[in-house]
Amino acid sequence: MKRLLPVLAIGALTLAGCANTASMGGNVYSSNQVGAEQTVRFGTIQALRQVQVQADSRAGGIVGTGGGAVIGGLLGNQVGGGSGRTLATAAGVIAGSVAGSKIEESANRVSAWEMEIRRDDGIDIVVVQKADQAFQVGQRVRLIGSGSNITVAPY
Repeated sequence: MKRLLPVLAIGALTLAGCANTASMGGNVYSSNQVGAEQTVRFGTIQALRQVQVQADSRAGGIVGTGGGAVIGGLLGNQVGGGSGRTLATAAGVIAGSVAGSKIEESANRVSAWEMEIRRDDGIDIVVVQKADQAFQVGQRVRLIGSGSNITVAPY
C-alpha cells in the first residue's frame, strides 16, 4: 500500500492540476459566444512577441501543493526512525508542497502571441492569445468580438 500511495498522488497531480487552456486560442469559442452577435474589425499586425500566459488552475493550486505535500511526507516517512522519522516526514511535507506548487504552476503555462495590431481606423491595440496558429508581421487579420473578449483570426 505504501508504494501505491505515491503513484496515486502523482496521478491526481497530473490529471487535476491541469488548467483548461483551450479557451485562450483563436479557434475556440465559449458557449456564451455561440449565437451571440460579435463585432468584426480588420487590421494589420505591426509587431509580434512570444509570451507565456499563466493559466488558472481548476483547483486553485491546492492539487499541486497538497499532492506534493502527500508525496513529500510519504517519502520523508521512509527515512530514519523515531523522532528523526518525524522530522524527515515534516521536512518532506514542506519540501513536497513547495515542489508540487511549482510543478503545477509550470504545467499551467501556455505559449501565446502578444500581437500589436493597427486597426483600419488607425487605432493601435494589443491582443494576447494562445499561440495555436501562425501569425507574422504585416499580416492582415480579423478582430472578432469586443472589449475584453477579442480573438484574432487570419483574413
